[in-house]
Amino acid sequence: MNIRLLCLASVLVFGGSPVPAAQKAHTPLEDQMEEINAAYRKLGRQVADAAKNADSLKQVAIIREHALAALKHDPKRKADVPAPEQAKFLSDYQAAMKAFVVTVDKLGAALTAGKNDVAVTVLQELKKAQEDGHRDFRRRKITFEEKAAEAARRNEEK
Repeated sequence: MNIRLLCLASVLVFGGSPVPAAQKAHTPLEDQMEEINAAYRKLGRQVADAAKNADSLKQVAIIREHALAALKHDPKRKADVPAPEQAKFLSDYQAAMKAFVVTVDKLGAALTAGKNDVAVTVLQELKKAQEDGHRDFRRRKITFEEKAAEAARRNEEK
């Protein structure tokens, strides 16, 4: 009996959150970004193949649709930005998303014209835009080491 309690306690302590990751709520913006990411991954596997241009164009349409929908939502990181700077932060976010949509349109035009070599290059531009956007507008994920250091700091304060 005591071993079971000890096992349960260790799972609760070391197992992390009692709510499974799949059940954590997503914001509407995160939902849009997940749809973009799924289409982007599929597109990355097939963009060089001209025989798959019809499906590639469908993926481009999905990315475009969800990128436009993402423009209507604010990133979580907005709450971390000081109030006087939030308007500029949102303006920069919207400008970056609009530029992303322009690049998506450029990708669609290349695929429509059958220029898959150009489409591969444009897809790399989208990857760079994604990385820059995540760096500038997404909350930084806290590492395990940072969590442990914060817990140690709190324990020292007690």
